[in-house]
Amino acid sequence: MAKKMKINAWRKTAINIYSPPRDGKVYGTYEIDASPLLNFISEKKKKGVRITVTNMVTAALARTLYFDVPEMNCFVRRGKLMQRDDAHVFLAVAQSGKSVQSMIIPKAQEKTVTEIAQYQKERLERIYSGKKKSFNIQKSIAKVPWPFRGAVVKFIKWWLFDNGFPLPFVKLKPDPFGSIAISNIGVFGLSSGYLALLPISNLPAIIAMGKIKEKPVVVDGEIVIRPMLPISGTFDHRIVEGDKIGLLKDGAEKRLLHPESLDKPEKK
Repeated sequence: MAKKMKINAWRKTAINIYSPPRDGKVYGTYEIDASPLLNFISEKKKKGVRITVTNMVTAALARTLYFDVPEMNCFVRRGKLMQRDDAHVFLAVAQSGKSVQSMIIPKAQEKTVTEIAQYQKERLERIYSGKKKSFNIQKSIAKVPWPFRGAVVKFIKWWLFDNGFPLPFVKLKPDPFGSIAISNIGVFGLSSGYLALLPISNLPAIIAMGKIKEKPVVVDGEIVIRPMLPISGTFDHRIVEGDKIGLLKDGAEKRLLHPESLDKPEKK
């Protein structure tokens, strides 16, 4: 006999947000040689600067969206695609022994990877010290009584996210989830995974970074061992097609293979 489970705030929200799987989504996985990234991070560490692989991927994806695939940096509103002016990156950050925190890296295409790392560090320090609340919509939704929760979520989605109308009693902007979302599932020991697109987020894609592992690969006709970073993506098929995903992959790979470029401003 089934019995009711004790669930957290996010699970309560998810049950009312998601419908049975039927929406158009596109999935893809790619691996990139992480040697240049790890060497760059090691060199910065010697200089007293802490940078993570997540910081590098954040910088690369933001610049690729803004400079290479701006037609992907958009969202659906009132049946039309709306272009974003900047590339804001939504991060889900996990630290050992601490709960997952979410934040937006605003105008990430303008920031060097060192600036992104510093911004994230300062933001997390403020969150964990209690001086700054993390980006958390699910706790508010979870407080709504169950019979009305689904209706409230649908109304907020339609009014705020689909139409862009303000809600004075809800401290959310009409586009609060940024241009793209990134989560490092490698910290949980996972190599790859396809994350769910939050229906109310209006995101074209959510990217999952897997755990870096040494693998045999062919380089110049020879088999060598290299640390490989798996990257998986879930894409909104209303916005993204195969060619755009390919351009996103190419632009991010080009920058990640030359990480020193991410520590300098990039201009059109």
